[in-house]
Amino acid sequence: MERNVEPNYKIKVLIDNISNVIVGKRDVIELVVAAMLAGGHVLIEDVPGVGKTQLVSALAASCKGVFGRIQMTPDIMPTDITGFTMIDSTTKQTLFKRGAAFCNFLLADEINRSSPKSQSALLETMEERQISVDGLTYALPKPFMVLATQNSVETYGTYHLPEAQMDRFIMKISIGYPNKAEERDILVRNEMNISPKNLAPVITCEEIVALTEQIKGVYCSDAVRDYIIDLAEATRNVDFIKLGVSPRGSIALYRLAKAYAYVKGRDYVLPDDVKMLAPYVFAHRIMLTPKGKSMVANNEEAVRKLLENVAVVV
Repeated sequence: MERNVEPNYKIKVLIDNISNVIVGKRDVIELVVAAMLAGGHVLIEDVPGVGKTQLVSALAASCKGVFGRIQMTPDIMPTDITGFTMIDSTTKQTLFKRGAAFCNFLLADEINRSSPKSQSALLETMEERQISVDGLTYALPKPFMVLATQNSVETYGTYHLPEAQMDRFIMKISIGYPNKAEERDILVRNEMNISPKNLAPVITCEEIVALTEQIKGVYCSDAVRDYIIDLAEATRNVDFIKLGVSPRGSIALYRLAKAYAYVKGRDYVLPDDVKMLAPYVFAHRIMLTPKGKSMVANNEEAVRKLLENVAVVV
């Protein structure tokens, strides 16, 4: 029999702590926390000034881990991210100088402003949780999560993220503008100097890793699993999508649905979880045909159109 359970106390405290800085966006915070528990990375695309960097900083400050930040500018080198080998001038021995990626939470700010060469330096770190330099492999700490931001309206001086890079993000989200009451609250909190640097950590990395293991125990029925597969197949078999979702996308939706159910206080996944999450997980993984671009305004709308035609078979 299906039942609700109380959300894990640590998860609730974590979300409440982040909400002290990010006003009125609890649904967005829940998505990011679910992505963290699913072991995924998040791309936050939105207009300037809505709190993209604040959200990442608040998450990192709320977790007792190492926070790394790198401003992705055109002159950033791959070694700034991964690290490099150098010769110690005193001992004449080789030393490895660690890059920004050696942390628990990496903020890649304005990721599309760096060159494709620098962007590709993140591929191994995101997929394998390791860095290979000069024939040696270095494991990254657990948990490891990349949270990248990019401006959705400015294209001058930017580089398109390749599809292989986009596929490494478990989901792409936006924060959106606050309403009037929320913005009033933001002004008050700004005057009170409530910011991520004033937040105290409320959860440890060890607890996050333990919660990640618990997510594996969340029940997902065969019908819901088949629903995820049917949605992925639908992206490959319609005439308005030229690049469909790969099995990596199906796995991402499956893992995220289990983590999101856990965040919402359930030990089972609902079809509605999959339906709600699918646009966040699939939209940045597909490419539209010219027909598709004339039919829908964006990729998210294309996924929602598919959701209307794919049913759950119980």
